[in-house]
Amino acid sequence: MLGQRYAHNMKRMPAQSTHPAGTSSRTTPVDQAPMAGITAALGYVKDTGTAKGRGVFASRRLSAGEIVEACPVIVLPSRWNQMPTEVQHVVFDWGFLTRQRAASCLALGWGSMYNHANPANLRYVALADQGIMQFVAAREIEADEELTINYNETGGDISSTEDVWFKNAGVAPIV
Repeated sequence: MLGQRYAHNMKRMPAQSTHPAGTSSRTTPVDQAPMAGITAALGYVKDTGTAKGRGVFASRRLSAGEIVEACPVIVLPSRWNQMPTEVQHVVFDWGFLTRQRAASCLALGWGSMYNHANPANLRYVALADQGIMQFVAAREIEADEELTINYNETGGDISSTEDVWFKNAGVAPIV
C-alpha cells in the first residue's frame, strides 16, 4: 500500500507469552481480544481515479457517529522511525492512541487503506483492551463517497492546521 495510503506512526503494547517456557512465540493483546468487537467495513475498495490510487468508499449512506469499521490490529515491536518507509506509510501510532508504551500497529481490514483528507469524514479511536481500531463517521456520508482519515492527527481527529505527518514522512500530500 504505497502512495497516498499512509496512516500514522503508532506505538506498541508489550507482548505477553502464552507458550510454554523456552519457546520464542509471543502474542499481543489482539490475540486474546474477543471477536465480538470486530465490525466488517461498510465500504468497498476501488481506484479513486486520482494520483491517490485505491481508496475505500461507502457501500451505503452512513450516519454521523456510525461505526464504519472496527478492525483488529497487529502491534509491531519497532518504533515508526525504525521501520521501512513502505511500512511507515500504513501504520498507526498505537502507543499515542492507547497512552501505553511506544509502538506502532497495522490495522487489518480496510483500516490501513483509508486515504487522507483534511478535513476527513472518519475519525478513529483505539480500543486497547480489545486490540481494535474503530473508524467512526464524523458526519453524514453519502453512498459511494470516499472514506477518509486525517493522517496529521495521530489522535484520530478529522482536521488539522499543519501537515505534520507528511513532513515527518518526507512526502507531499496528494489533494
